[in-house]
Amino acid sequence: MVKRLNAELWDKMHYLFRDFNDRMVHVELHYDFEIDIDILKTVIICFLEKAPVLHSSFVDNKLRTYWRVNDYDIDDVLTVARPDNLQEAIDDFLTRYIPPEDKLQIRFAVYYYEGKSVLLVVENHMCMDGGDLKYFMKALCKNYNDYAENGISPIDLKSGSRSYEKVYEDFSQTEQKMANNLYKNVCAKDDHRFPLTPDDIRDRSFIARRIINAERFSALRKSGKQMGATVNDMLIAAYFYSLYELAGYPRQDSVTISCAIDLRRHMKDTSETGITNQTAFMQCNIPELGEDIFRTLEYTKKSVERFKNDKFMGLYGLPLLKLGYSIMPQAASEQVIKIGYSNPLLAMSNIGILEQDKLALSGHEPFDGFMTGAVKYKPYVLLSATSLGGELTLSMCVRGNEEDKKTVEKFFDLMDKNIDVLSAGKQ
Repeated sequence: MVKRLNAELWDKMHYLFRDFNDRMVHVELHYDFEIDIDILKTVIICFLEKAPVLHSSFVDNKLRTYWRVNDYDIDDVLTVARPDNLQEAIDDFLTRYIPPEDKLQIRFAVYYYEGKSVLLVVENHMCMDGGDLKYFMKALCKNYNDYAENGISPIDLKSGSRSYEKVYEDFSQTEQKMANNLYKNVCAKDDHRFPLTPDDIRDRSFIARRIINAERFSALRKSGKQMGATVNDMLIAAYFYSLYELAGYPRQDSVTISCAIDLRRHMKDTSETGITNQTAFMQCNIPELGEDIFRTLEYTKKSVERFKNDKFMGLYGLPLLKLGYSIMPQAASEQVIKIGYSNPLLAMSNIGILEQDKLALSGHEPFDGFMTGAVKYKPYVLLSATSLGGELTLSMCVRGNEEDKKTVEKFFDLMDKNIDVLSAGKQ
């Protein structure tokens, strides 16, 4: 077995983000039957052997970085219990932190309750982003079913290169040359922030979730089509408008929200890549709030459209990062990159649809669930969005206190209101 793996560009960048967030990505799925633990263990073991980065420790010796592959015990990977307080157990598991130097970079839990199961996953973003975690979960469920129903060995998980450079392979030679010269830094530079309390050593991580039911989500999609806006446009506009209301920004202020981009949009076939990160950000900016939320939506659409019309969307600055990590020792590289990098205070990741049929286990589709991004350290925030069974889940992971929880809930109240205004359309 290979004992060392390359630390790829995005692995290093997410390692650098340790000052801004805990880097964990979280999944919660509820099923109306009891998951077979022996089958699940078999699938997890096979998947970890196919993706050794998931049972590796990140090594930073200040000169270079790499992954050291470890032996492991499946009982350290998977927790099984029948908790007395289900929600407390879920919260405790989902807000756990996996250090990069740990021997495992992913943890699973199955909690049984009332003849049902909840499947929980926490993994280090250094290993894979939301796009590949969605793939990983669908592959996990498919392999579980194939093994349970037909005895097929559960090894159907992609295991190719994890390099960020795979994103360039479908470009022409001329386009590759252009993309490899995109040294421009497009980091966010906006001082507007979410109104949280100052950082405090007593703060604790929490995940806040708000569900937009299927009827309301359907109305939002329908209204968006009538106004030539995507669901993403509508959510960003509601995010902007709610922020101005929550934080009291002057209406004439220009504000920027960094929105995640899946760079796999540039790739025709991702089946030859390994589980990895291929996510960058676009800076969605509005010049002012506007007279109403529909003007905010128009500003949002115009900003997003500028990025969509750029063939190299999301690829700016990658050559600069490669150069920084290539020509200097790790410690020096991080210091130089930090000088030019500005972490966004306001961010959003629309992870997208969690397909119920692709996440079914033994014929049982999940009846509830969501995926969400990292726990952010104040003053940084990330709004995540996923949909399951026609319902939309908005979530925020914050390291904060009870006052911060109230502020996030107030923000979700405003999002609720503004989503409904957008859904009603122009009167």
